[in-house]
Amino acid sequence: MKTGFDPKKYLEEQSKFILERVNDYDKLYLEFGGKLLCDLHAKRVLPGFEENAKIKLLHKLKEKVEVIICVYAGDIERNKIRGDFGITYDMDVLRLIDEFRSYDLDVNSVVITRYDNQPATTVFMNKLERRGIKVYTHRSTKGYPTDVDTIVSDEGYGKNPYIETTKPIVVVTAPGPGSGKLATCLSQLYHEHKLGREAGYSKFETFPVWNVPLKHPLNIAYESATVDLKDVNMIDSFHLDEYNEVTVNYNRDVEAFPVLKRIIEKITGEESVYKSPTDMGVNRVGFGIIDDEAVKEASRQEIIRRYFKTGCEYKKGYIDLETAQRAKLIMEELNLKGEDRKVVTPAREKSAELREASGKNEKCPAVALELHDGTILTGKSSSTMDASAAVTLNAIKHLANISDEIHLISPSILEPIINLKSKTFGSKSTALNCEEILIALSISMTTNPTAQVAMEKLAMLKGCQAHSTTILSTIDEQTFRKLGIDVTSDPEYSSNSLYYNN
Repeated sequence: MKTGFDPKKYLEEQSKFILERVNDYDKLYLEFGGKLLCDLHAKRVLPGFEENAKIKLLHKLKEKVEVIICVYAGDIERNKIRGDFGITYDMDVLRLIDEFRSYDLDVNSVVITRYDNQPATTVFMNKLERRGIKVYTHRSTKGYPTDVDTIVSDEGYGKNPYIETTKPIVVVTAPGPGSGKLATCLSQLYHEHKLGREAGYSKFETFPVWNVPLKHPLNIAYESATVDLKDVNMIDSFHLDEYNEVTVNYNRDVEAFPVLKRIIEKITGEESVYKSPTDMGVNRVGFGIIDDEAVKEASRQEIIRRYFKTGCEYKKGYIDLETAQRAKLIMEELNLKGEDRKVVTPAREKSAELREASGKNEKCPAVALELHDGTILTGKSSSTMDASAAVTLNAIKHLANISDEIHLISPSILEPIINLKSKTFGSKSTALNCEEILIALSISMTTNPTAQVAMEKLAMLKGCQAHSTTILSTIDEQTFRKLGIDVTSDPEYSSNSLYYNN
């Protein structure tokens, strides 16, 4: 895909702006919305954006930065999953700590928000504390969100413990939305001012992009990504009234601003320097766009991808019908359809061809994968391997100029693995998934030079696009994610099995 974003320009602009903001205070609490690490959404809609650009930005400022991680106790209790990694929020907290440390960033502590002695959360807290991580708990804030006098008192934020910090920039982040980042920032502001310190608050929210038009596909893609939160982009009316300048924000920030402004003024005892939600932000991502058309096209493709994703989530029971329908409406708002994703039609045509050849009216899973040069390959399910594994092998054979007739994996390697699955593990499905096939291929490398040539081409699949005519297994989805392949699926299961097809 054509590059539309300059990461170097973005990092320079962003770091400069954050430092200018922190100069106004002794300490700045910087709430990070969205993904601080592995921001795959930003990478997809802004071709050229580095998925870890924000953490690299903080690494540049590491001498001035420390990190607080918030996680909502309710998300731990219900095992909420971070979709792009397929791991629960509590496990993502551990992953985040490791990642921050790898970038030489100090992790101050983990804050468990809206804690009410939930059992699973208590176990998680014990796990953290016994590994040397400081843990704080915040209960629900009395009076929130309307009773400002109670909120900003010893009965409100004053009930929360004060988190000791030592650096001028305190980044407050979380595994996902609704984790209590804002409340943690404001609670700290309350304590700082009681201690006579000059502290401020700002927000780093990448999307929607405030200086890009409201109906720009980039901002519409954000709505599509947050259909479950029911976020709606809107003009920041406060900014328009104050500065006669049109900027974009989203409904939750605009609706919360009057109360937020009053809380900050109550804490500081002064009129807020912020006249609008846009004023609070420090996001400069819009200034990194160098090719608007490339960004528009990438955003359109992301909207289609999100449509397929929500369709599958509805089928699995994770979201309601209204959310799935909203994703479709957002796609249709830009006159897009699923077939505008290039790999969709070839996958469906392959499936239809297989069904016709079988002479039976049954599901025939197929996967299509588009390489960077535009070549589209397909794979089908068989008794030996599933469609995801087949298309992956076909792709690396194509890249290595290996004939289709050549078998990369010897039956002497495949048969013991299949026997292990069926006879030892008692699996009803003997077909090897993508991960199992790649492990078998790596074993074949020891005796088969051709397999090694093919294996070396796996890195070339990063950034490729794929589509499956049926919902992928969790393992196949995770393997594609590890390979860097962006995959979508039609919201249909590959069989009528309830337990083994999950």
